[in-house]
Amino acid sequence: MTYRLIGDSCTDLPLELKTDPCVKSVPLTIQIGPETVVDGEDFHQGELLQKMRAWPDAPKTACPAPSLYLEQFIEDGDNYVVTLSGQLSGSYNAAMQARAIYREEGGKGNVHVFNSRSASVGQAQIVLLVRELTARNLPFAQIVERVEAYIGRMKTLFVLENLDNLRKNGRLTKMQSLVTGALRVKLLCGSTPEGEILKLGQGLSIRQTLAKMVSRMAEDPDHADRRLMIAHCNCPERADILREMVRKKCRFGEILIVPTGGISTVYADDGGIIAAY
Repeated sequence: MTYRLIGDSCTDLPLELKTDPCVKSVPLTIQIGPETVVDGEDFHQGELLQKMRAWPDAPKTACPAPSLYLEQFIEDGDNYVVTLSGQLSGSYNAAMQARAIYREEGGKGNVHVFNSRSASVGQAQIVLLVRELTARNLPFAQIVERVEAYIGRMKTLFVLENLDNLRKNGRLTKMQSLVTGALRVKLLCGSTPEGEILKLGQGLSIRQTLAKMVSRMAEDPDHADRRLMIAHCNCPERADILREMVRKKCRFGEILIVPTGGISTVYADDGGIIAAY
């Protein structure tokens, strides 16, 4: 069966998947002052970070229009859509609207929209799993069932140098903003089962907080033999350090490292680390 995998542009994929003809990206947009940046193939991380530093206010992001999802659906095949957490972005609702329009217009293909309840490499994990299951020629309904079960178990963790963009865009609770602003600590954060951001711990430095992240992974009995994905925002050395810390304490079957795309760069900011398994 022909299939298409469609992710919004917060899906931080390994390079080889970006050239896969079955994998398509639907761009979100980034507003920095008067300038609008499309998070697409022409994205340049260094330029975006420079613009973010130069503009005094936090960047704003906007989800894709339903029509952009609709353009990617194929007829007489299986369409799998992976979006940012519905609690953090309107991308999921836009994809669901596109699915409804597709049905109303007589589309004959299968369409399922996965609310990742995550972001960045959490979304990438879902894309990789769907791709693996389609390679086994499993039926559409079975793939959907298995992937939804995986999303229910998936863990997303992150440590950022700077939480200002998350805070200014209302992605943190007032308590998290207060603690971070007053004490200048580094927070270990994760996602709730619904896909909201949750504080899990804190440290006085990034290195100390990453160590807390690794300890949390090691204590999770469900992590063994799973794939760990790490996204970094302009800090490959830090991602390598985390990988070595993980190898010493955890039992993951595979570890992949990718750079953040545009949307993840906005919220992770320079030096941020995101992990999902």
